[in-house]
Amino acid sequence: MPSISKRVVASYLLDCAIAAVGAGLWKVTPNHRPFTLTDPSISFPHTQEIISTAVLFVVSAVAPLIITLLVAFIVPPRDPTLTKKSLIWRRKLWEWHTAWLGLCLSLALSLFFVQAMKNLFGRPRPDLLSRCDPDWEHQADYAIGGFPQVLNGFYLVSSAICRQTDKAKLDDGFSSFPSGHASYSWAGMSYLALFLAAKFGFSIPYLPMTSSSSSTAKPSPAAALPTANGRSQLQQHLLASHSPPSPRSATAAPPLLLLLLPLIPICVAIYITATRFSDFRHHPGDIIFGALMGLGLSLFTFRLYHLPIRRGGGASWRARSVQGAFGLGGEEERKRSDDFVAGGDVEMGNLDSEGRNGKVDEGASSSLGERR
Repeated sequence: MPSISKRVVASYLLDCAIAAVGAGLWKVTPNHRPFTLTDPSISFPHTQEIISTAVLFVVSAVAPLIITLLVAFIVPPRDPTLTKKSLIWRRKLWEWHTAWLGLCLSLALSLFFVQAMKNLFGRPRPDLLSRCDPDWEHQADYAIGGFPQVLNGFYLVSSAICRQTDKAKLDDGFSSFPSGHASYSWAGMSYLALFLAAKFGFSIPYLPMTSSSSSTAKPSPAAALPTANGRSQLQQHLLASHSPPSPRSATAAPPLLLLLLPLIPICVAIYITATRFSDFRHHPGDIIFGALMGLGLSLFTFRLYHLPIRRGGGASWRARSVQGAFGLGGEEERKRSDDFVAGGDVEMGNLDSEGRNGKVDEGASSSLGERR
């Protein structure tokens, strides 16, 4: 069996380490943005969360990790060139590796950006006053702004007015923007939806652009003039040519059963996001921004390690070459892309040369050892 390059393995271990460092930015004391005691948007009661942080982690991280693992090993690769069981299992291991790497990166980036922005902005939550327990009688002593001479009692106060003794509870009251539950759930659930759609071949029907339709020349005005038989040259040409196939025969709508696979994770993310509004934990803008950020991160990390859903056959990108393991082999990477366009191998480390021919020659074996 061809050897695996330690340099390539080290590059993927570095990917995992970077993801772990991104997730390691845990909450520090956030910025306490000044507020007013007469603001109705922060006057909601402090209630029990429907989806706790522990439940969020299980649903958005642990469940997708287990599901992607099972799907990677149960669903066979849609590659007819893989004929040997050893190669099929190697492909499944690779698909498992890239699925977990992309998912963990999506979740880690979500946690990193959410915690950083929460600490920087320090926006009060809708239930801040309930957490704060302010000193109503002496609010003028804590005023740092406002217009009490214009509006009676309108003071802009600091968090020092709060009599809350639980520091963690008070700090959490200034962590409204963006919604971590929304971002984290969408980062995990939408990644899972994309993975399932790719593995089970779900895509929306579409009509690709054809070269014949795009290169057809515009008929001249003379072609529309009538000839001796009363028909124009254009009409005679259309009658003589064969009728093109109907566009509706190009494809068909996928069965709804396939639609349920990616739709279920999306519905879970929507539900988790909605609970943050009903629990009075976030303002609408916090939730929308967090959901969009999680969705964008999942799209980015999925395409970073996986082929497009419509044309990729549910596969991942091949492994890096030895020279390109740390981003230093650009010229070789371009050459390998040119080989793919010319009909060369598309499998990681030339793996499909064994699947097609049933054996690996010495050149291919050495090439595989270098690339792996």
